Amino acid sequence: MANIWVISDTHFGHENFLKFMHKGHKVRDFADAKQMDEFMIEQWNSVVMPGDKVYHLGDVYFGSEENAQYCLSALRGKKRLILGNHDMGKSKVLHQHFEKINMWRVWKNERILFSHVPCHPSNLTIGISEDKFPNWEDRPKAFFMNVHGHIHSNPSPEGPYFNACVEWHNYKPIHMDVLVDAAKKFQG
Repeated sequence: MANIWVISDTHFGHENFLKFMHKGHKVRDFADAKQMDEFMIEQWNSVVMPGDKVYHLGDVYFGSEENAQYCLSALRGKKRLILGNHDMGKSKVLHQHFEKINMWRVWKNERILFSHVPCHPSNLTIGISEDKFPNWEDRPKAFFMNVHGHIHSNPSPEGPYFNACVEWHNYKPIHMDVLVDAAKKFQG
């Protein structure tokens, strides 16, 4: 498979995010947003090459467009965005730096669904005939694995989910091969 990467919830420039706590610990332990942004840029560019594709699963930046412009310009790769709840779909900065902007992305052959938030299990049986299985509870479970963001340092729901939030992966994008391997364990 080509070099395809996935990352979620960078929140570039989000100063208040540094105050968020989870189980008594800071979700992100940086002195300020500038230090956080520079670290994430470094981590991204340590694995992504200029011709690679990167799917960002939402919540790209929070704050000034000038800072977002700086951060997104510094990142390697051909970027595609799955909109998050903090992303403004009409943002000129996002349209300038992302080749495509969508609400989700389905990888039929790999049986993977990209979304910002974890999807309900009924959405993970995409492509299974409703005539054959009229009740989603009866459909084969985990037909698709859901790669998502949104929940930061919280664990994914039980089942066919993969949390792509930066907090889970040392602020680096995850290679698609890792996701394909993870999806195989949910496919019967």
